[in-house]
Amino acid sequence: MKVEIQNKKGLTTTLSIVVEKKDIQIQLDKRLNELQSEVSLKGFRPGKVPSSVIKSQFGKAIYGEVIDKILSETSKKALDQIKIKTAGQPKIDLKTFGEGKDLNYILEVNALPEIKLKPFSNFSAQTYSVKIDAKLIDEKIEEIAKQHKSFVDKKNEEKSILGDQVTFDYSANVDGKKFEGSEGKGVQLELGKDLFLSGFDKQLVGVKKNDTKTIQATLPANHPKKELANKKTLFECKILNVKKSEKIKIDDNFAVKLGAKNLLDLRSLVEKQISSQYKQALDSITKKEILDQVEKQHEIEVPKNLVDQEVHALTHQLKKEDIEKHKETNAKIAKSRIKLGLILNEYGESNNLKISDEEVRQEIQKQIKSMPGQEKMVLDYYQKNPNASQGLKGGLYEEKILDLFKSKIKISSKTLTISEAEKIISEFNNTSKNSKNKKYLDSQKENKEKKEKKPNKISLKKDGKTKKVSKK
Repeated sequence: MKVEIQNKKGLTTTLSIVVEKKDIQIQLDKRLNELQSEVSLKGFRPGKVPSSVIKSQFGKAIYGEVIDKILSETSKKALDQIKIKTAGQPKIDLKTFGEGKDLNYILEVNALPEIKLKPFSNFSAQTYSVKIDAKLIDEKIEEIAKQHKSFVDKKNEEKSILGDQVTFDYSANVDGKKFEGSEGKGVQLELGKDLFLSGFDKQLVGVKKNDTKTIQATLPANHPKKELANKKTLFECKILNVKKSEKIKIDDNFAVKLGAKNLLDLRSLVEKQISSQYKQALDSITKKEILDQVEKQHEIEVPKNLVDQEVHALTHQLKKEDIEKHKETNAKIAKSRIKLGLILNEYGESNNLKISDEEVRQEIQKQIKSMPGQEKMVLDYYQKNPNASQGLKGGLYEEKILDLFKSKIKISSKTLTISEAEKIISEFNNTSKNSKNKKYLDSQKENKEKKEKKPNKISLKKDGKTKKVSKK
């Protein structure tokens, strides 16, 4: 095999490779001998088919198979010989080939850039923790208590008010006609939540047990039966029971029902839950700070073919006019992602960082535990989508690299109040709305298996509802 560098421009190298016909013939003869013991033809005993007969019937296919193997082996040897780390699949252009001829082909390959890593001492970052005050913990526990409130029967003569729970049967009609789903038994509504039909439960205010009440409501616009959409409907309701909410006593018994050891333990769990919510947002700010420095301090040439692939991943599900409109922006984002990915990977390799299959399994188990009731769905997803596991592995690898940075670079830590944390997060959301590195982080979370979405702001649901607090 003869290897000659024909052209080298930037990261693209063009090689001319010649494999002599005698070496090809050796491979052909070897394959013919192998097939003699494998081929079964009528009129010949197994393993006794002459090579000339095999060649006459399967010659073209055998030659094609051998050439494919030679192309694969010789291109790999050529790249090893000139010590090129490839970026993507090389392009092969056959020049001369055929039985009795030398094989001559052109191999065009894009190389990964040589990256001179900056020392960790060049970088610094700020990490944050949040001090959670007792008042906020009290508020959160009060919210949890409201979500777990219980109801007790009202006296028969007591009328319902907002906040009560009313149980009833109903029979409905549109223009005096029944319809599918027009009957309901034992329906329970907490008055004021408006969870049935708009304005329905407010009309139940003032009813008492054994009352009959006619309620008029409008069926939703997205009703499965199109002919019933937006139709005014009469509901004849038979009130079966009226209950009032009972204030929950926040004590050790309440805490135990939620999976905590006692009230003190519950407070600790709620504090960790709030702190974790802020930590996730603040950690993203630290990540961006590190990534900004990594990108700024390294100047490397990025392989065009990798950028093109990334642009395709970004835009392949978009309309042509949108692709053209944001062509320049998408190219910049793609180039930034590839650049960061290459640099971070170099840091990982230089520090012998790896992600084991066991670490991937543990991460999948974490996800399974975090989604009670959907365990099978999560497990099936990863079993049926090998690319998802690979994406997960990539995400874990990135996190390990960033953890390495945090352990090596100069880190200053700061404890924030809730208001200070919210101000920093708000400023981060505003300034990084179009950040390339923010989009890089978001793309890693998506595991590059879904179409690119606009990066989401970090949000803290101060008034969000917590279904249950329990130890994992």
